[in-house]
Amino acid sequence: MSAANQIEVPPIRVALLGCGTVGSEIVRLLTEQADDIAARSGAPVELVGIAVRRADRHRDVPAELLTTDAAGLVTRDDVDVVVEVVGGIEPTRQWLLAALNAGKPVVTANKALLAEHQGDLFAAADASGADLYFEAAVAGAIPLLRPLRESLAGDRITRVMGIVNGTTNFILSAMDETGAGYAETLQEASRLGYAEADPTADVDGYDAAAKAAILASLAFHTRVTMSDVYREGIAAVTPADVAAARGLGRTIKLLAICERVLDADGTESVAVRVHPAMIPRSHPLASVGGAFNAVFVEAEAAGQLMFYGQGAGGAPTASAVLGDLVAVARNRVIGGRGPRESAYADLAVRPIAQASTRYHISLDVADRAGVLAAVAAVFAEHEVSIAGVRQEGRPQDASLVVVTHSAEDAALRSTVDKIAGLPFVNEVVSVMRVEGEDS
Repeated sequence: MSAANQIEVPPIRVALLGCGTVGSEIVRLLTEQADDIAARSGAPVELVGIAVRRADRHRDVPAELLTTDAAGLVTRDDVDVVVEVVGGIEPTRQWLLAALNAGKPVVTANKALLAEHQGDLFAAADASGADLYFEAAVAGAIPLLRPLRESLAGDRITRVMGIVNGTTNFILSAMDETGAGYAETLQEASRLGYAEADPTADVDGYDAAAKAAILASLAFHTRVTMSDVYREGIAAVTPADVAAARGLGRTIKLLAICERVLDADGTESVAVRVHPAMIPRSHPLASVGGAFNAVFVEAEAAGQLMFYGQGAGGAPTASAVLGDLVAVARNRVIGGRGPRESAYADLAVRPIAQASTRYHISLDVADRAGVLAAVAAVFAEHEVSIAGVRQEGRPQDASLVVVTHSAEDAALRSTVDKIAGLPFVNEVVSVMRVEGEDS
């Protein structure tokens, strides 16, 4: 078809909420790659408004695009699509609901909002026929959610396990490489820009838990919220833990683990947890260092898949957002519709007490005869099988390390609690879960 005969397609007009690290990269890429994005979308993609808290802080953006009225921007008649990179729950939820209720597609990177209120957002999207895309919410530039929603839609996913927080992975990788403690490594992560001024969401596992909720929801066609996810952070990980892992040919990672499990009565449920764990150095996730992310997916037909890349940062996250924006634009041009929520399975979420796991337990005990036998008797009493034991004597006491086979978390916790009360146990030095090995 000649250029003279081509039908002119009206532009897709975009409202952007937020112009910080990610938002400014979106503005840059939309400008620098305008022709390519138009060709891929089937129509020009134009920014018509950017909502910010303070307009005077964004002098590199055309003043006519800036507004402090986000609520007004998302419902403007000249807005076709809303892109949100503000974060937080409220008032962001209200802005996105207003857009969806008005039939405007939404692209968001807001993991916390999706983990808490995905039901509200999907209901609004379904009612109005609007698209809801959120690839950037979990692993930055890594194409992960679209494969789960679309590429693996014909398969049965059994497990998703991954490193989904770059800050904690940087800290644990540095502790493993240098032998330094948690506090000094966190300080270094802050100096290099890998940790926020308030790192709580990252180091206490909240960020990873929100992402785990989203991953489990997509993988198992079940609505999983943040409150369903068991969570532990990395602040209690010590150089001794790291050294112990190294001595056993393992390393420690903060893992998000989502599993489809079979209950005793034959029904299925879902277990979702975030915690530090020892994994073998031969496992694909063990070599993921620095601030990188990687997610290991197991499916019945596809087998084992791994997705790896930069899980955060302005440009990587903007890349994922623009990928979603192009998909939304294409749908508008050809009259299509993106994937809707798939929660038909509606599986129960199994509490952590019933989750099957393994423990690495380090004890400081009196160095005398009968200690090992007495400790083993407690494990037998709680029906927890021991996979391995290592004991090292010292002048006044001894170090005793026990690695278990897989058992319910509640039984393992009860075992540790009883051992802690034994008269010859000076201290339970550490308790660490073990993943990535046969039970």
